[in-house]
Order: sequence, then structure tokens, then C-alpha cells
Amino acid sequence: MSEPIIEQETEGLVHRGQGMASRSRGRSRGRLRALVRLAAILALAPVVLTLLYLPSFVHPVSTLMLKDAVTFSGYDRRWVRLDDIAPVLAHSVIMSEDGQFCAHHGVDVGELRAVVNDALAGGGARGASTITMQTVKNLYLWQKPFTTARKVVELPLAVYFDLVTPKRRIMEIYLNIAEWGPGIYGIEAAAQHHFGVPASKLTRRQAALLAVTLPNPQARNPAKPGPGLRRLANLIERRASRAGSYVGCLKSARS
Repeated sequence: MSEPIIEQETEGLVHRGQGMASRSRGRSRGRLRALVRLAAILALAPVVLTLLYLPSFVHPVSTLMLKDAVTFSGYDRRWVRLDDIAPVLAHSVIMSEDGQFCAHHGVDVGELRAVVNDALAGGGARGASTITMQTVKNLYLWQKPFTTARKVVELPLAVYFDLVTPKRRIMEIYLNIAEWGPGIYGIEAAAQHHFGVPASKLTRRQAALLAVTLPNPQARNPAKPGPGLRRLANLIERRASRAGSYVGCLKSARS
């Protein structure tokens, strides 16, 4: 009589084990589907937000600004229209950050190819970020640390952003979300903080100093430039004065 009982108990254990394994597989598939949905949402968010950011009355914020808000660090940002920014500031930023801004389609292929060739040849690392790439990074991506994964995402986003967003709007957004010091975002707050003037009243020298601060706003202070920063500003000031066709895409319809 004991053998059938043992067999029944064994069969029960097998069935229960199979049921647990089935439930475990179901939970794994559920988690996988949830991850896929989350990845799809994260991928689509920049696509949708870019369209929402097209109207001039929309004032986007950067991921750094969101971080400061969430951590209660606070920040200063005062949105200003591109027409209310001294043109020399935008010219200086282009000549300092992205000389081909008006010519490329979000990514400077020539510069990117040169960087890759330098890296393959064992040369020193250097950036190839355009203003458009920096804009999408500031709007949608993480800031530090730099990773290849971020760059892989950044490149197609920049091409898409440039495709649907006019150059003037790209520049307007960039100048209003760029960091110019701890907790200082956008050119209006930067001009007021560092020089005590509105962005519309910036001089050529002040514009050049602000432009060369952008690569490292945590360490560079345009109001108290060292010898190296002054030399860079001298160079950008000269380039901005001869910008010409390099900044042609920023001309308004009224010009």
C-alpha cells in the first residue's frame, strides 16, 4: 500500500515544481515585457518632446536643471528670445564651439571622421560635438560620465533634431539651457551674474569670454579669466568679428 502513496506524493511534487517553474517563467517574461515597454518609452520621449519644443513660447529645461530642481539645489535661468541676445554672443559661441553649425545637419561628419582617424592612429582624445549634439545631450541625456553608449544615442538624436528644428530655434534653446557656472543656466542669467548686464547688451569681449567658458563652466569664470582663458577669448573675438557666412543661418526673416 505504501508504494502508490509514495508515487502519488512524488507526482504531486513534480506537478508543483512544474507549476512554480511555469510561474517563474511567466514573471520573467512579464519583467522582460516591462523593460521593453520602458525602453520604447525612453526612446520615443525625445522624438515627441522635440516636436513639443518647436513653438517659441515653449521653454525647455535641461536634465541638469531637472537634477538641481529634484535635489533642491536651486538654479537661475531666465529665458530670453534669440532676437534679444546680442548677435555677437551667438557668433562667438559658433566660432568657439561649432564653426560648421550652419552647414552641417546635426553632426559634423568631417570633424567626426577626423576624430576617429586620430583615435585609430593613437592620437589624443578630442571632442567632435556640434551645438546640436550638445543641445540634445543637455535636453535628453545624462551628462557624466561620458560613455560610448551615450554618443551612439546622441548622434541619431542630433540628426533628427536638426531635421525638424530650424537652426535659429536650435541656437535659441541651446543658449537658454547651456550651463555657465554652478546653478547658472542660459545666457541671460549668465550675463547678469558674471557682468551685471542683460544678454542684449553684451560686448564683444564679454561674449568671447562667455563662449570660451562653455567647455568647462565649473572651472572657468568669464568674469575672472586667467591668462589662458584670456588668450582663448582673444582668438574667438577675432574669429567672431569675421564670422560672415558661418553665422548666416541665424539671420531672422526681418533682417
